[in-house]
Amino acid sequence: MENSYSDSYKAAGVDVTAGYRAVELMKQHVARTALPGLLGDIGGFGGLFELDLSGMPHPVLCAGTDGVGTKLKLAFLMDKHDTVGIDCVAMCVNDIICCGAKPLLFLDYIACGKNLPEKIASIVSGVAEGCVQAGCVLNGGETAEMPGFYPEDEYDLAGFAVGAVDKSRILDKNSVAAGDVLVGIRSSGVHSNGFSLVRKVFDVENNGGLNKRYDELGMSLGEALLAPTKIYVKPVLAVMEQLTVKSVSHITGGGFYENIPRALPEGKRAKISKKTAGTLPIFDIIQKTGKIPERDMYNTFNMGTGMILIVGKQDAQKAVEILNANGEDAHVIGFIENGEKGIELC
Repeated sequence: MENSYSDSYKAAGVDVTAGYRAVELMKQHVARTALPGLLGDIGGFGGLFELDLSGMPHPVLCAGTDGVGTKLKLAFLMDKHDTVGIDCVAMCVNDIICCGAKPLLFLDYIACGKNLPEKIASIVSGVAEGCVQAGCVLNGGETAEMPGFYPEDEYDLAGFAVGAVDKSRILDKNSVAAGDVLVGIRSSGVHSNGFSLVRKVFDVENNGGLNKRYDELGMSLGEALLAPTKIYVKPVLAVMEQLTVKSVSHITGGGFYENIPRALPEGKRAKISKKTAGTLPIFDIIQKTGKIPERDMYNTFNMGTGMILIVGKQDAQKAVEILNANGEDAHVIGFIENGEKGIELC
């Protein structure tokens, strides 16, 4: 593409040569995600992936899409762009494993006010890291330079994941029964939800509070808030390979009150021990600083539990052991009972 350039387009704010430079810089990161099935290289019009359907007599594709949200505002303020890509991948792949599907490929979309190749490559490095953690291929993407639409130093980041599961292994929430157990897996922090409230609580754009250090966090507020979303794919799939998992809930925006009922059938409710589930210090700081009612906290944030598996009582301890053996902090946090669909915190 050495002969591809347009002075007129550049004068309008779009530098196509910067886009080519960004692609060259990101290739090393994309290469980290290569897996059997990947065909071709980045730079084409579409990403090709050859499906290996062995062990799947009735394969079903599962897709998910999401973005990072206003957490990106913190990345702008801190000028740190190499972790938000992990968030982007996490928000997509954590959703599709709730169906029992294994992520296969991921596409990203970056829209920016000005294409700065090094910054774009830094963002993509995080996307690639997320794909490595999820065990999927970064199969392509798009960078759109949009002067006049975004400020020059800002961007948006979204993604799209595709996975596959045999039809016989799709999770069926209707199998959830009274007496089943909820196994919670610890989050890494706020993840990528509730940041409009977080930014309001700390007034981060105006008072520079991101640099304030908290002893209970062991780091600055900004570092704690920017911690990337945990990717649960491999540990959860490890449990699914050994045990019957009836349903899974990814605790995202809407917190416990919105997401747990999505994993329940009618006539079943979850009773959860707040003490057993526990909270992370960052949420105590948010609640105290913002004087936020407890119910609003549990209806906005993950509170320290990023993923919940529902299993039979007889499988609960084994599920915890598998998750802990895979590097997660997991424990039983509640149980299922008959009643109006919803949750009860006690």
